[in-house]
Amino acid sequence: MQARLLLIKNMAKEQKTQTSKYRSKIRWGTVGIFMLLCITSAYIAPTQFQSANNWLKEKIGVAFPEMAIKPFKLGLDLQGGAHLIYEANMESIEKGQEGDAMQGVKDVIERRINGLGVAEANVQTTVVGEDYRIIVELPGVTDINEAIGMIGGTPVLEFKEQNTEPPRELTEEESVQLASLNKEAREKADQVAQRLQSGEDFSAIATEVSDDVYSKDQGGYLHFVGETSIEEESYTWAKNAKEGEVLTTPQENEYGYVFLKRGAERDGEAEVAASHILICYKGSDACTDEKYTKEEALAKAQELYNQANASNFASLAKENSTDLGSKEKGGELGSFAKGAMVENFANAAFGAKVGDIIGPVETQFGYHIIYKTGESTPKEYEMWRIFVRKAVKTDIIPALEQWISTGLSGKQLKKTEVVTDQQTSQFQVSLKFDSEGTELFSAITERNLQKPVAIFLDGEAISVPNVNQVITSGEAVITGNFTMQEARLLSQRLNAGALPVPVELISQQSIGATLGEESLAKSLYAGVIAIILVMLFMILYYRLPGFLSAIALVLYITLTLAVSKLMGVTLTLSGIAGMILSVGMAVDANVLIFERMKEELSGGKSIKSAIEEGFLRAWPSIRDGNFSTLITTFILMGFSSSFVKGFAITLTIGVFISMFSAITVTRTFLRVVEPWIGDKCYWMFLGGKKHN
Repeated sequence: MQARLLLIKNMAKEQKTQTSKYRSKIRWGTVGIFMLLCITSAYIAPTQFQSANNWLKEKIGVAFPEMAIKPFKLGLDLQGGAHLIYEANMESIEKGQEGDAMQGVKDVIERRINGLGVAEANVQTTVVGEDYRIIVELPGVTDINEAIGMIGGTPVLEFKEQNTEPPRELTEEESVQLASLNKEAREKADQVAQRLQSGEDFSAIATEVSDDVYSKDQGGYLHFVGETSIEEESYTWAKNAKEGEVLTTPQENEYGYVFLKRGAERDGEAEVAASHILICYKGSDACTDEKYTKEEALAKAQELYNQANASNFASLAKENSTDLGSKEKGGELGSFAKGAMVENFANAAFGAKVGDIIGPVETQFGYHIIYKTGESTPKEYEMWRIFVRKAVKTDIIPALEQWISTGLSGKQLKKTEVVTDQQTSQFQVSLKFDSEGTELFSAITERNLQKPVAIFLDGEAISVPNVNQVITSGEAVITGNFTMQEARLLSQRLNAGALPVPVELISQQSIGATLGEESLAKSLYAGVIAIILVMLFMILYYRLPGFLSAIALVLYITLTLAVSKLMGVTLTLSGIAGMILSVGMAVDANVLIFERMKEELSGGKSIKSAIEEGFLRAWPSIRDGNFSTLITTFILMGFSSSFVKGFAITLTIGVFISMFSAITVTRTFLRVVEPWIGDKCYWMFLGGKKHN
């Protein structure tokens, strides 16, 4: 009898322990849910979060980690802009090459759009019957004619050489103009100094007058800055200043006047000081001396490594290194953080001990011998800055172009193709010119021997090869550490310039910015009303479970917006419609669960049993309903474009998150409150009555 009582006692104790662990797990799950709600809310509304964070820091001296400010991507219908459709003429393109030609045209158009400064533009290619079309969406574009003119022209391919013309000096009249501009800047700086000395708020002045476009809208806030990310004088001042101190007498440099405010201090990223000797080879990135093959470069690097020591390293670097930037300084690179160097180099330098010489270390630039001379952990300081810009010479006399035209362009280029080097098996891009181009190219290579010649497509340098010999055949290759895909893309770009595909504008539509703002405001208003009505229905009809599902719905909304923002989803009217539709689907799952719970309660089960059975029995219906929706959205994403695809993407995100919200979040909340309610408050659970 005693043994039986002891067994029962032990079983009760074990059951109590298991219950305690279960309750602890549920409590921590609830904490995690609310933390997720706070994080997602801060991510989708970073400005409001930063304001609250600053208030906390001022009042109690403690603040949360900073949240990166990243705006939502708005589509054409919400932001306003232009919608253009072009048709490509493929008559001059060989059969089977249409895809490459369209890719080349798309690439050119995208870079031309970048030249317009258009953010989040969308360029798509499609085939309608036998017609090849390009759809261009330009959010925020106000001058549709400028966009049409920029996009519709023939791609421009140019070969340019370095500009050796010396810059001219200012005339007497221009010098007077420069002095006048700088006098105004000095007066502006003096006014800022007076305002700071009188106690005016630093951030308010920065927002009003600072010429630093990157920090102005943040009240001059620069975040934490290290020695290499700010002027030396500013870092030195911060190093010696106290937290909260303001520099009211400006620091003057060649660019302007600087006022500073210092905040907190912290350890920065670890840095290493090192020197190196680089031996590049034919085909390695940015190689200016291609006298070695890859095998010869490795042998030379090994030879230098065997010779190198602390006393002769600088002289070996001056004599042998192919890194022109550090060669004359004995290979010295100064101090750098790990992320400032390519991965292999950084891992080797940071893994070595001070005084070690290691190598050869291979990177895409060649083989390195590395001499580690020091390591440190510099301090970083929280900084605010007001910058008053001075006028400089280039404001009056435009800076000389680095590259000037040679007269050789895509007009003289017959074709390009991807080839491989017979010795190294590396991918290259071969060029073939017509007779006129052959003569021009011969003259260009002759006067630029051992110098770089740049290849520009639509004003952007896509390759800067070095001329190693005079080329009279009209054929050349562009070498580099290309992958097959990179070489093919470069060939497509060049062919797009040499053999342009004529495009014709067949449709254009302009959406005003005001109309876009109106659409966004109405969409948000409709979404808020829909969510409030859904929440009211759930609370009034399902009481306590409905209230908990409303809280879960808030998390669902913030999580959906945060995921959309993180993934870079472009929000359109149709996308917002998909998001609002998924709100209904989110509560639809809760309705199935709560109705099943009502049946279990009516059958006489306890609230705890009804909760578990309700979720268990409703899951197959929820799973099947959502799975069928996902099949539809995947089809829409795969076979549609533009607005329909936006609707499908947001709906897909919403469906996945709604299942998490309904199954995990709502169930966790119900499990938390169930012990507080017990079986005495059935009126709070669906109005059900327990049957004896």
